[in-house]
Formats: sequence, structure tokens, C-alpha cells
Amino acid sequence: MEIINQTNRTMLFEEINPEKMDLITLVGDVKGIDSLSDEKIKEINENLLVKSFDEFLDKFSPTVYSFYNAANQKVMYTLKKPEGIQDDCISEIAIDQNNDFLKMLFTLIDTKRSQGIANVDFKFENLLDMISPKKVMDDIRQVRKEIHYLYGEYDKLDEGDPKKLDTGDKLNLMFEVASRNYNNVMAMLPLAIEDIKTRLLLGANQDEDESEKLQIGTLSIGDSGELKIIEAPQNNSSELMVIEENSNYGLSTVFEEDYEAITESPSSYVKDLVVRTFSPLPAVRAELDVETEVQNYNTYLEFYKDAKDEFVKTVKPLVEKLLGVKMYFDQYATKNKGMQPSLLVTNTKLDMLVKSNNLPRLRTYLNTVNSKNDFTDTVWYGIVPALELEASGKMKVSRARFKGNDKVAKQDGNTMESLSILLDTVKDYKIQIFFNFMAEEETTFNGIATAGIDRLIDKCSVLIRKDYSEFAIPCLPNFTIIPKDKSGVIIDTRMQTTENGARLSKEKEDILKLWIEGVYVGASYVAAGIVSAYQCPEYLKDSFRNVQRNYPGVRFDIEAGDNSLRAVTTMAKEISGFTNNIKDAINSRSFGFVFSSENAQLQDKEIKRITVYKARSLAMEEDGFDSIYKTQVSTYIERILRFQSGDFKHENIVRFFSNNPSSQKSKWVQDKGYVNSVIHDGDDIGYIIDEKTSTCQIDLVFNGNVKNLEVMITKASSAVKA
Repeated sequence: MEIINQTNRTMLFEEINPEKMDLITLVGDVKGIDSLSDEKIKEINENLLVKSFDEFLDKFSPTVYSFYNAANQKVMYTLKKPEGIQDDCISEIAIDQNNDFLKMLFTLIDTKRSQGIANVDFKFENLLDMISPKKVMDDIRQVRKEIHYLYGEYDKLDEGDPKKLDTGDKLNLMFEVASRNYNNVMAMLPLAIEDIKTRLLLGANQDEDESEKLQIGTLSIGDSGELKIIEAPQNNSSELMVIEENSNYGLSTVFEEDYEAITESPSSYVKDLVVRTFSPLPAVRAELDVETEVQNYNTYLEFYKDAKDEFVKTVKPLVEKLLGVKMYFDQYATKNKGMQPSLLVTNTKLDMLVKSNNLPRLRTYLNTVNSKNDFTDTVWYGIVPALELEASGKMKVSRARFKGNDKVAKQDGNTMESLSILLDTVKDYKIQIFFNFMAEEETTFNGIATAGIDRLIDKCSVLIRKDYSEFAIPCLPNFTIIPKDKSGVIIDTRMQTTENGARLSKEKEDILKLWIEGVYVGASYVAAGIVSAYQCPEYLKDSFRNVQRNYPGVRFDIEAGDNSLRAVTTMAKEISGFTNNIKDAINSRSFGFVFSSENAQLQDKEIKRITVYKARSLAMEEDGFDSIYKTQVSTYIERILRFQSGDFKHENIVRFFSNNPSSQKSKWVQDKGYVNSVIHDGDDIGYIIDEKTSTCQIDLVFNGNVKNLEVMITKASSAVKA
């Protein structure tokens, strides 16, 4: 570990935010250049390297842009900042931990993980309504509660008291969060919807959702002892001034002033709405124009539902990328941080990166970080998600008798051609690429349990028996966050006017619902995440006793023994398992990096997480495909040998493999028996030097299977014999 301190830096070949820097731009022109400067690598790391999901969100600021189309009275969303529209007409929506859609998905993942319930039994609908106006309002009420508490504390303290100043700082931050939405009509709509509902249905029967005429009263006993409710005297505005010392009133004034100071085009309706939302005053309800309010409510609700629908459709591909990155980092679930996984995001589309004019830039970058004896920035893995998979042949329908799926333009994915070019490039730098086919229903556990994996194996055939095959790792199945058929979100119900006031409609067609159409995460993120995690001895120490802290997990074989039941993913089980036919098909070919959702136990403890079933690349062996660890061990040994032999000097190679107790080979042999030993029982390492060709062939033996590695010797003035 002193020589190579990390074996898990991963490169994500994906565009996150086109407005931010990318690898192509940062590397720049490389004509006549073999390597980038240390300053340039530092700049690339500052812009593109992340070590946690929070740092990723901070550096890349994933954003959705919205603007309004007056021609069709609709709100439009786009992932790229629209050109030709003035900045003051564009709203930027940050997709971060505070975004209600992302927050809902994180909560859903955490709940599913803690319950360990399969998709068929999980109550998705209980969490999906987190993006409804009612739940948005619940979040605001929590913020309101915290603001009121802090304001009360602030009000009690003396001027100049340091504690008062600290509380003032906290209040400023909370007001900043609240005030961000003053100019965002879309963000105010859930408030307006819930506000109208609260005012119109005040005093409504819980079962009927229908209001009656309301006069606030007080309970009293009459002269004859009769019990009756009499109308309470109403406060007028002058009487209201008496409660100025009340923190509620003081806060309402602060919110009024804040709204007027910040808002570009103030509206008295929105100002009252802000005050009512964040600092409701104890005043009696004024007479309402019920018909107008109901009309407003229904208009707001329709607009909110349509806008949310458009937003979800636009943001979903971006959100699935963000979830993938989160799942990559989540796999490193250990308290004792050691070799922490890191992600270098190219922030450009793969087809752009592998264009003939950009490929030299990628090569120059990789030559800088992967072809030196300094391994701090060495890249070991790559992630290529969303590989295009042609739809299976379906019969064309001449006449639509029933309402079917709308023909939507399929999301663009990465092509097999782009992946082939990338693999052909990175093979020279020994980078193992985890890739997955487009994450959709048919590539999930459910889809593969039904249709099998033959189609995916056939699709990968063009990558087999190539020089780069051992660096290509197909990952499957993809993960389901929300299944397509359980992705309905009830926004709310339309309102109707009645003789006495208003009521929520009971008609089925008045329930406003949007469909998210499923949310999925590519298997390559989780596969690269779990492999990056088990490179760290501290991570392995959580599940195994026999861990050698001086070695990374390059030789850790997750398929061996019960390793897969100890080093499990953080993903909850999705189905009850594959059929024996599907498992036989996977086992007969030993194809791909395959995840399992089987029932399993370890020491009488039920495993409720998804585990790794196979961990294979596309390198062919006699009995199927080869294990991914063999490629990494080979790369690791080559890099250690290059470092210790001074770039493969003849006498130093001989010393490296000698039986001298201080040789590197002797140390590895001596340290057999650990779960992360570089050489295990049944393994061996030998070499043959060919003086004529100045080559050294290294034979790595893994349980009887031989893997060859060849290096060019740097000749010294005199040969040294072993």
C-alpha cells in the first residue's frame, strides 16, 4: 500500500451538467504533447474529481431550466440552458438534496433498504405522494415551525448578546431558503393550492370534505343552564396592533417587508399568501368569493399537475444519473474510512469523447495518470451506463382499438460503436470498464427473470475475442427504484362549489394523477461501486477477520466461498429470485457481472440485500468467461514490478522473483491465507526471460488457470543470475 495507495479510482463517462467544465475542454490541445503538467492534472481534479455524493452535487450543480410559453400557456423544461432567451425569463431549478423529487427517491431507497421488502409487496404509493402539494406544504410547515422557534429565542435575548447574533445568523439562512421561491410562481403554486383548500374547507366534515357556513364561536352556559355556542367578537385591525409583541405578528411584518424588498413584481395576493403560509395570524376568516376561489384552486391544480408532469419527464434521465452516482458511493458502507473510492466525471457525452479529434486528449490524460510510477491519480475502472438496446421485434398494429402507450422518442443512449472505440483506447492503460444496457423495465431483475439473458449475451458478441475483451464488464440486471406499473402519483382532487360552500369532488375523473413511468439505476454504477469498495482493507475488515491491512482487494474473489454473502450491496432485494433455467443459463456461460436477488442465509441470518452472483469480463476461457479479479491482479503486479524494477531492469526483475526472503514474491507467498492476499493457496507466479527478444513472460497461476503477462526488459550493462 506504500507503493500503490489506491486501486479504485473510477472514471464516469457521462455528461451531468453541460454548463460546467468537461475533460475535453480542460485537457485542451495536445498536439506534440505526450503528458500533461502537474498543474493541469490538479486543475482537472479540482473540477471533475469527487469523493462523495455531496461533493458531486456541489461541483456539478445539476440543474433544470424552465421558461414559460405564452403561446400555449405552458411551462417548458430543459436540461440545457436555452439559447436566445433572455436570462430574466429563465428559472434555474437546482436538482439537489432539497428537490422534492430527489428527496422522495432517496426516502424510497432508504425505506426499501431498511424493510428489505420485494417490489411486489412494497407500498410505493405511500411514498410517491411526497411530491404532492400536501406533502410540499408539510415540509414548509416544518420550516415554519423552526423559524418561529428561532424567532422566539431571538426576540427574548438582549441586543448585542452573542447568542442573539448566532440565532440571527441561523434565521438569515432559514429566511434565505424561504425567500428563494418568492419570484418562482411554480414553487408558490403548492402553497396557493393548500391555502385555498384550507380556507374553503375550514370546518368541513372529515368524511364528506364539504364545508358549511362558518362563524367562529365560544362555548358558554346560558342563564337557564343551557349549553350553547355564541359567535365570538371579531378583532378589528386596531385591536390587532395590541398583540404586536406577539412573535407571530412580528414575524408576519418581517415576511411582508422581506417579500416587498426581494420581489421584482410584487403581487398583493402572493404577499398575503407568503404571510399566511409562514406566519398565520389569529384573525377570523373574511368573507370569501367561493366560486372564484374554487375556480382558482382548480386552475392552479391543473397547471401544477401538467407542469409537474413535464418536469418529471424532463428531469428523470438526469435524476437516474444522480441516483447512479449516489449508489456508487453508497456501496462503500464502512465507518472506518481507508481507501475511499473516488470518481472522475468526464462531464461529456461518450460519443463526443471518442470522436477522432478528441480521442488524443483522452489518451494524453490517461498517459499522464496511468503510465507513470506515481499511482496517486491512476484510473483503474470506468463506468459506461445506458448502452442502447434495440427493442425486440413487435407486431405492428394497423388500428388502435384501445388506448396504448404514447409513441415517445426513446432516450438517447451510448452506442456499441462508441463503447468499442473507448475499450480499444483504455486497454493500453489497463482500465476495466463496467457497462450496462439502457435501464428500463426489460433489463431489470423482473425483465431478466422473465425473458432470460440470451439477448444481452448476443448483443455483447461484437466485444468478445478482442484484445480489449478482458477490460469489458457487462453488468446486469439494472435496478428498479420505482416500477413502471407502480409509479402513479395522486396530486390532489378537483373542487366543486355547493350550496353551502365548497367540497372536494368524489368523481374518479376529478382525481389528478401523473405517472413517473418508472425510475431505474444502471447496474454498472453499483458494480463499480462494490468492486471499488472491496479494494479497501478497512471495508473488508467489517465482514472478514483474516484481512491483511497492507494489501488492497485486487485478488479478492467475490464469487469464492461465502464472500458474496459478506460483501453485499446496499440495494434491497427486488424479486424472489431467478428460475433454475435462468440460473443454469448464467452458470453455463458464466457471463457478466450478475447481481442476485435470491433468498440466502449466512450463519442463520437472512440476507435481505442484493448480492453479486457472477463477476466476469468478456475474456473467454474454456469453460466460459474469465473472472474480473485476474485482470486487476495482473495489472497490479505489472505496476508493482515496474516500480520496484526501475522500469523492468533485467537484474531487478530477477531479484523481484527470487527466493530471497526479502523479495516481493517471497513476501506475497509468505502472506497467503488472507482474504485479500495477492497470492492465494493454489496460486503461483513465475517468469521466463527471453534474452533474444528482450522480453519477460510472467505466468500468473490462479487455481490452476494460467494468465500470461509480458513486459519489455530494460537491459543493464551486465546480467545478474538468480
